[in-house]
Amino acid sequence: MAWRGLAAEFLQVPAVTRAYTAACVLTTAAVQLELLSPFQLYFNPHLVFRKFQVWRLLTNFLFFGPLGFSFFFNMLFVFRYCRMLEEGSFRGRTADFVFMFLFGGVLMILLGLLGSLFFLGQALTAMLVYVWSRRSPQVRVNFFGLLTFQAPFLPWALMGFSMLLGNSILVDLLGIAVGHIYYFLEDVFPNQPGGKRLLLTPGFLKLLLDAPEEDPNYLPLPEEQPGPLQQ
Repeated sequence: MAWRGLAAEFLQVPAVTRAYTAACVLTTAAVQLELLSPFQLYFNPHLVFRKFQVWRLLTNFLFFGPLGFSFFFNMLFVFRYCRMLEEGSFRGRTADFVFMFLFGGVLMILLGLLGSLFFLGQALTAMLVYVWSRRSPQVRVNFFGLLTFQAPFLPWALMGFSMLLGNSILVDLLGIAVGHIYYFLEDVFPNQPGGKRLLLTPGFLKLLLDAPEEDPNYLPLPEEQPGPLQQ
């Protein structure tokens, strides 16, 4: 019964958060069970573009290392802040949310080429946290019961904690940089004099993922009134 309740609760989670979290957990489980090897998952431009192993463009975002504290720490932040974004500023805008993932992923891969980064899931987590924190500047965050601060400081606290776990801060800095680029293009530049939205979600994504919008000018036909009874 407990598993059924947990499954039912998980199905209440928004679709993108549910899909990404499940993909990360299943990928890690497959590596743990030796069904897959990290060498089959990491980003390698030579294998992607010369050997056409295009799945690496996706799988490098799904593996956070072996089961352990670092993995559960990352999953906690992925699930929490991805869900809060999807239920908050992206509510009813699934296509825009998926497009943010695509934009961030492509930019991280391009910038990751410069730093020879092999797994970018942690950078994607940092991007999600950064975008949420900038859109929730007045929220106070309790960081594991140790520190309390305003939301915009959260990405930097996360980076510092990641350093304590022995991770490279380069990955976190990449995620913060990409998150800032997205935030600037989506939330800041369009509100500047002469600014406009540059990140336009493709129509096919809206068609696939968003519910069709109702026409505000549509007027339903009046219901037919019953005619007089014939004698």
